[in-house]
Amino acid sequence: MSTIERVPTVAVTPSRYMTEAEFETWCDEDIRAEWVNGEVIILMPSTPKHNLLEVWLLKLISFFVERHALGLVFGSEVEIRAPGVWRVPDVCFVAQARAHIIKPKRIEGAPDLIIEIVSPDSVERDWRNKYLDYAAMGVREYWVIDLDYEQLRAYSLGADGRYATIAEQDGKVYSRVLNGFWIRPADVWQEPLPGTLSLLQELGVLV
Repeated sequence: MSTIERVPTVAVTPSRYMTEAEFETWCDEDIRAEWVNGEVIILMPSTPKHNLLEVWLLKLISFFVERHALGLVFGSEVEIRAPGVWRVPDVCFVAQARAHIIKPKRIEGAPDLIIEIVSPDSVERDWRNKYLDYAAMGVREYWVIDLDYEQLRAYSLGADGRYATIAEQDGKVYSRVLNGFWIRPADVWQEPLPGTLSLLQELGVLV
């Protein structure tokens, strides 16, 4: 008699709202979700285009950060937690001096830099909600990339706790957290994306 293999099932959220303790117990490695002041936000799978850009950004930033021994870079599998907020950014950077906020299960506190790639279901979340959340958390720099509308905006946190736009210079957007790192928005809209090796040479990472 043949046996039927039991396929593990993923728990479904019983409610749109949970306490923080309930969310921490419920949300495991098989569930991609965020929690904001009691509300549970289920994250949709990334599109291929979204994922390719995320990997491209991770390569560029990771090699740059490693070359200059600046800290650590994480992708969209790592949670960040601050009072009242659990988020899962596409890319984030934590400076070496603040590595203590990196805990075994998640990042407990504000990364120094976060990049979000806008998805069809995350337009308001990335442009408005996370903009406000990350400023309140103290994220020093926030970048938003909208592939559909070919918009890239970078914001730097001021002493007043508000974000100010980082102006483009000579076709490039320069990070104020990662000194010497930049992204050329025109490169982001290309299909396929430009090779990372040539860009790393431009950034001075490879010779």
